[in-house]
Amino acid sequence: MGLVVPHWEISGVSSGCQQGGCLTCSDYNGCLSCKPRFFMHLERIGMKQIGVCMTSCPPGFYGTRSPERNTCTKCRSECDSCFNKNFCTRCRAGFYLHLGKCQENCPEGLVRSDTQRECVPRCPAECEACVNSETCARCRPGLYQLSGRCHHVCPEDYEPSDKLMECTPQVHCEVGEWSEWSPCSRSGRTCGFKRGQETRTRQVLQYPSAFGNPCPEISEMKECLVKRRKCAGGRKKNERRNRNNRKDKENQEGRRERKRERGQERERDTGEREDSENRNKTEHRHRRGHDTDPVSPDDSLPLLLHFHH
Repeated sequence: MGLVVPHWEISGVSSGCQQGGCLTCSDYNGCLSCKPRFFMHLERIGMKQIGVCMTSCPPGFYGTRSPERNTCTKCRSECDSCFNKNFCTRCRAGFYLHLGKCQENCPEGLVRSDTQRECVPRCPAECEACVNSETCARCRPGLYQLSGRCHHVCPEDYEPSDKLMECTPQVHCEVGEWSEWSPCSRSGRTCGFKRGQETRTRQVLQYPSAFGNPCPEISEMKECLVKRRKCAGGRKKNERRNRNNRKDKENQEGRRERKRERGQERERDTGEREDSENRNKTEHRHRRGHDTDPVSPDDSLPLLLHFHH
């Protein structure tokens, strides 16, 4: 029988006629019959059996219904739990479930799983763990999982995720509708020209994943023609521009005149220096010539006269 849990500790148990499950009872044997839809379960306490009415049978038992009474019947010895006498839903340790039967060895092509206590298919070569012979629960290193299969290269419309080691759906770029064309303009102006450009744009609604389709152009430009028209305030701008041009011209002429005057001053300075140097040279020659002139006959005459005397 195994360990018997006292009926007052089992959820759903009705003990004695005071409990809602019992229809008839005795002080010695507990419930003798149960209300409709309750199961009669016999618990052994020492040499005595106590009847307990339960909404469902405990583990290791299965419920059978009949017009006379609903009872809990023990599963086969190798079953931990069962659906009926011939169909186990979980096996005891050392047995492995296959098609509702608990057996010590699995059929050919299946292997024992101690954690599940079941006979499971041998995993495909690319699987590290599998649900069955066609469904992998975990792939070997370097492979990407998709829908229970392992792939070296992800199929079309999927891309590898090295973080998850899975094939994830590709995300392609999505863009919105084009805006209206902008007014014809040129260099930021909308007047004063004949040929210009118009532009339009659209927003990115969904950016692509690493391998998804990239976004198309989100801006376009085209040439445009407009009837030439003067810009508002153009006359004033032209007058101001002409004044500025005249000022620039006057400034340039003034700079040229000052440059010409400076050149003339340098020429005068150079001429004056040359004249001064020439005068100095002339005076120097005169002085030197005066010092070396021969004595005139008139100067030497008194000396000769004195000599004869």
